[in-house]
Amino acid sequence: MNLRLKIVDLLESREVAPMTVTEWAEYLGMTEDQMYVELEQTLNKLEEDVILVRSKKDRYLLAEDAGVKKGVLSINPKGFGFVSVDEGEDVYIPIDGIETAMHGDEVVVRIFQRQNGTTDGEIIRIIKRNTSQILGTIRFIKKKLTFVAQDVRLGFVKFVYPPKMKLVEGHVVLAKILKHERPLLVEGVEVLGHINDPGVDILAVLMEYDIYPKFPKEALDMANSVSKDVVMEDGRKDLTHQLTITIDGEDAKDLDDAISIEKIGEKYRLGVHIADVSYYVKENSPLDHEAFNRGTSVYVVDRVVPMLPHVLSNGICSLNPNEKRYALSCIMDIELNGEVSDYQLTPSVIESDYRMTYTNVNKMIHGDEQAKNQYPQLIEMVEHMADCANRIRRRRESLGAIDFEMEEAKILVDEQGHISQILKRERFEAEKLIEDFMVCANETVAKHTRWSHVPSLYRIHEVPSKKKMQAYAKIVGLLGYKMKGSMDDVKPIALQKILRHFEGHDEFPVVSRMMLRSMMKAKYDPAPIGHFGLGLEDYTHFTSPIRRYPDLVVHRMLRKYVFQTPELANMATEEERLKGIAEQSSMKERNAVDAEREIEDMKKAEYMEDHIGMIADGVISGVTKFGFFVELSNTIEGLVHIQSLEDDYYEFDAQSMRLRGKNTRKEFRLGQKVRIKVKAANKEQRTVDFIYLPARKERK
Repeated sequence: MNLRLKIVDLLESREVAPMTVTEWAEYLGMTEDQMYVELEQTLNKLEEDVILVRSKKDRYLLAEDAGVKKGVLSINPKGFGFVSVDEGEDVYIPIDGIETAMHGDEVVVRIFQRQNGTTDGEIIRIIKRNTSQILGTIRFIKKKLTFVAQDVRLGFVKFVYPPKMKLVEGHVVLAKILKHERPLLVEGVEVLGHINDPGVDILAVLMEYDIYPKFPKEALDMANSVSKDVVMEDGRKDLTHQLTITIDGEDAKDLDDAISIEKIGEKYRLGVHIADVSYYVKENSPLDHEAFNRGTSVYVVDRVVPMLPHVLSNGICSLNPNEKRYALSCIMDIELNGEVSDYQLTPSVIESDYRMTYTNVNKMIHGDEQAKNQYPQLIEMVEHMADCANRIRRRRESLGAIDFEMEEAKILVDEQGHISQILKRERFEAEKLIEDFMVCANETVAKHTRWSHVPSLYRIHEVPSKKKMQAYAKIVGLLGYKMKGSMDDVKPIALQKILRHFEGHDEFPVVSRMMLRSMMKAKYDPAPIGHFGLGLEDYTHFTSPIRRYPDLVVHRMLRKYVFQTPELANMATEEERLKGIAEQSSMKERNAVDAEREIEDMKKAEYMEDHIGMIADGVISGVTKFGFFVELSNTIEGLVHIQSLEDDYYEFDAQSMRLRGKNTRKEFRLGQKVRIKVKAANKEQRTVDFIYLPARKERK
């Protein structure tokens, strides 16, 4: 056992009490100079990694025992924040406990238990600052040009004007942070354009989240130098003569998965063929470093910020029709019960025959004659795919897979970047069957790497906490559903039953969203802990290496330890390195989701600025002491402020999560259908305000 593990093991087993470095040296017999230095360095590293902390008397104790944890800080526009820790609830941080930390920073937090049972914390150390630049708009305030930070959480910012930067009102400026004290001291770096220029609003949000569309020259040069030749190599399976298709949205450019299928007796042989990106993006190359820094492709409204340059993501790595491509293939035998009875993982060369869209495959599944006549060679294949997907789906449902069916917005924009329409994104059979096939391949690869005991990354989703499940049980209880069993060990199938109960009802979107918020966040980890939401013991991300860095890493691990003779001596070092990759990938994923969500909220508010006075029906999606939120059928959500309810004095009942009129006893509760009128919208603040319209009978 190495020294690091020995110290932690001694403290966890309670064999020793917290000790100073001198006491540790005497206890472990490490008083000689060289050994003492090694001990001191080990203790410092354990403290740096927030596994140990030092008391005021310089004694080292377990961070967990001291109520100290590390996590990522999220700051609310009102000033307070939450730290998302690896285990348990998010920790509330009051305004005076944030110090100089910024939104998105990795921090160390000390947690306090209050007498009333609540917990909050204070930030005691900043591990990593994840914001080095901010964006602002030049405004004319009090007869002078002023830099106003785009992030309202930053408040007043001191701005240093570079001598050569000529600014006018409305310019959007990128600024680097010189000092992280309050107020922030920043210096202008680049003018991105004018606030009224098409697309500048989206670009500004992306860059605020450190998401940059431009690639560095070294990465671009390497991508452009990649050979476009595809030849049959030793060890690759030739699948070019097998009927193979891709199925994606009409506007997709990076096609990283293709499907083949054949029926053999009662079983299906399903091939999931994934672009072999690891063949082109070599470890520790400029391309690899840039892909690691980005972590994921980001999809927003009218553009994609790819993880890899377009020459790769849309070119040689994309499984375009009638072009030979290198792939990693997962070929599975699917039985009647949806189980995988046999499989093969192999490098391959494929040639996609058709670039199919979800729209056309959905038409074929539902018997559209025009679509069938257009693709007669695929009629049997589509029938086989639909039947095979049903087998896989039934198995997943029996294991308790939770299908959240989250309602997503589809935002359509014109050439000037203005929104023409916002629709609810539909998800039909073709979308579901591709998801079924990808999940099946991901599970199969995860089983293989776990059983083979080779280093890899896994997509994990931990069991939700008892506290969050109790809160969720209360919410669905208010809507008429009683959760049975203990909240200590909730099974995914119990949550699946809740969604089925509310399916087709007005309350379903609320129930589904609240359930998702009650879950732990899915993340990446070198340990195969399992995926609660999917009801699977083994799960990884293998199927999207063009747009997700963890998938690329999984491909590399297969190449190193499965397809080639493994270098066993490097495995321990590899597993330690994978921890850092998992943390970075999880952080970058959260960052991308936050940016996508903020841009969507901004564009929804912009759309509603042109629809003031519009009347619509919606469902109450949240109730607070200051009013209630209403979600419309196109997924836009707005607030009905309590002060706008003039027919009575309304009080918030936290127990039943509803507003109740003091005199009329009229109520507003979760899932209730209401009619609203759009009162106001503000693109900069990302807010939409509604006015409640009583039904005619109520008015009378």
